Amino acid sequence: MATPVTEPEAIRVRVAGKVNLALRSGRRRPDGYHSLANVFQAVSLFDEVEATWAEPGRFTVRVIGEQAAQVPTGEENLAVRAARLLAAAAARPSLGADLVIRKSIPVAGGMAGGSADAAGALLGCAVLWDLDVSPDELRTLGAQIGSDVPFCLAGGTALGTGRGDRLAPVLSRGNYHWVLAFSHGELSTPAVFGKFDELGLGVDRPEAPPEVLNALVSGDVQALGRSLVNDLQPAALALRPQLAQLLEAGQDLGAVASMISGSGPTVAFLAANESAAVDLSVKLSGEGVCRAVKRVSGPVPGARLVV
Repeated sequence: MATPVTEPEAIRVRVAGKVNLALRSGRRRPDGYHSLANVFQAVSLFDEVEATWAEPGRFTVRVIGEQAAQVPTGEENLAVRAARLLAAAAARPSLGADLVIRKSIPVAGGMAGGSADAAGALLGCAVLWDLDVSPDELRTLGAQIGSDVPFCLAGGTALGTGRGDRLAPVLSRGNYHWVLAFSHGELSTPAVFGKFDELGLGVDRPEAPPEVLNALVSGDVQALGRSLVNDLQPAALALRPQLAQLLEAGQDLGAVASMISGSGPTVAFLAANESAAVDLSVKLSGEGVCRAVKRVSGPVPGARLVV
């Protein structure tokens, strides 16, 4: 009797994108980084990372979904880098992984899509390889890949300091409804920070605005809208001036507040409630000022196994 062919074990992880409720940045430091005070919120726009065993030392990635062709699939891919880093930390030469990424988070869109995939790879490979590694250890490894990776592992609402990678949970009451407008093209984070430096922006001691934290504690959507801030927005607008039209369109159509997410070019519109978000997304879709519109909510958890 023939031996049945069994499918290799696959571990799947779902991981969310983020919006920045506050992004305050210092000036460029001698080490090339910027000191940040980031209030992150994970929102219901997800990538999925699948990990299966590969022969020792082999790490590959295949990307499926919208904008898949724009994601590198070589050694520069953040998910591959994360898997290799975890294998090196485990000091087990027998480890290898084939990764599949199913993309929904926009590429180079200011929503931490690459960092989310790295977080998914860290958790997925840790489970696949049955490693004895704690969440704190995964976040420490993640910070070596990128400043947003620790938050993508944790999710929820959090304050990131240092390079944005030192996290503290933020008390947040209620659910927040967002309409995301995806524009044509991408903006690289290094390019935006470069323009930020060129414009001479940056505060001496970046701190999270207390108005944002107080609004989250009270669950006051209007107060949160009034206090949203992104120090990178002027730099993103300098590189992509047409985003100003998109920001204005959302405000005119009833958004509580509009803001470029992270380094852009995704624009996040805060809506008063779910009904208002539905109405805004329909109207914005008809304006023809962006590539696509997506309605999301937050906060949601970070990287989680798909059972």
